[in-house]
Amino acid sequence: MTHCMLCPRRCGADRTSERGMCGAGAGIYVARTMLHMWEEPPISGTRGSGAVFFCGCPLGCRFCQNREISAPGERIPECAAEYTEHELAQLFLRLESCGAHNVNLVSPTQYTDSLIRAVAAARGAGLSVPVVWNTGGYERRDTVCALRGTADVFLTDMKYFDPDISSYLSGAPDYFSEAMPSLYEMADIAGEPEYTDGGMLIRGVIVRHLVLPGCRRDSIRLLREIAAAGLAGKVILSIMSQYTPEYFSGCDDPALDRALRRHVTSFEYDSVCREALRLGFSGFTQERSSAAVSYTPRWGVWDV
Repeated sequence: MTHCMLCPRRCGADRTSERGMCGAGAGIYVARTMLHMWEEPPISGTRGSGAVFFCGCPLGCRFCQNREISAPGERIPECAAEYTEHELAQLFLRLESCGAHNVNLVSPTQYTDSLIRAVAAARGAGLSVPVVWNTGGYERRDTVCALRGTADVFLTDMKYFDPDISSYLSGAPDYFSEAMPSLYEMADIAGEPEYTDGGMLIRGVIVRHLVLPGCRRDSIRLLREIAAAGLAGKVILSIMSQYTPEYFSGCDDPALDRALRRHVTSFEYDSVCREALRLGFSGFTQERSSAAVSYTPRWGVWDV
């Protein structure tokens, strides 16, 4: 790829000789594979989701708990292993043979073209479980369009509405303006949620939203915008409380910086959940105990 435009950064990097703003270059790097039991219930089920954690990320959020593997601009972490497209296809098949309910591609955007080919190869060799596109939501609509026929389930963040907040925390003032059209496209590709008899999601969109300390009003505005777009009854909403200030690296807005040095309060989280219910969303909430460093995966571990 000599002029990368996969994500909204549109950095134009020649990834044959340099790395893009996402941190990805010519190689495909994976930091962990596992049967993941901590996703939403219709993703993890009883046997686990076949998670493949990729290195690099278009966003580089200042509170990212996966910064060791995702931070843009830094060297490829020592824990990572390089895969070819053929090796990825074989990995996907191995995950299914180990009992995974699906193949869960975590932070995949920077490798979109290669993953489309790897999934096609795996399906040609017999892969039958759904493919989950697990993303931070900062996608170009054109890139999402290319996933028709590849992704069955979208597990996407919708992080921010306010461009000032997304600028301070992710260097992406255009987050909402890029993420919302992409969410429309995901909903069009995957359709309304469809389940197996055992309750596993095989098609559909799960929208994750992490409630941030001091940002309750932004969360509510975001949910209202999604509902106003007619998507409240078409997507599954997962409202998360797992923000952990230990990972926050600070920001240039003093009030926001102070707020993000603490955990989200029950009042903040519960008020967002109540608004989601009022707007007609259905889905999942989290126990407050999930806001702990211990829930961050260990990298460089190859469970499968």
